[in-house]
Amino acid sequence: MKLIIRLLLNALAVVILSKLLDGVFVDNYVTAIGVALVLSILNILVKPVLVILTLPITILTLGLFMLVINALIILLADKLIDGFSVSSIWMAMLFSILLCLLQSLLYSLLKEDKK
Repeated sequence: MKLIIRLLLNALAVVILSKLLDGVFVDNYVTAIGVALVLSILNILVKPVLVILTLPITILTLGLFMLVINALIILLADKLIDGFSVSSIWMAMLFSILLCLLQSLLYSLLKEDKK
């Protein structure tokens, strides 16, 4: 159940950012859920391979190359999903940063008090 709620929160974040950013377009809410699902799958399967392959440059840039890896993941999702588009790699980097911040905010609202 918690996984479904997180997926819906990710879709909500994608929709909000598509409304705020001019270079990001999402067709409808079903597409946003698809984007959230594909981004989750790509982060699980593809991102670890990219991180290992680019480890030397990531160390050399003190971790800033991870922003490029996140942007590439978003551009890959753009190619895989009809109805979702990102205009450039710079917009994908901005989308990635804002998506991370918005997800953190939404997840903090989801957490329960543990006493």
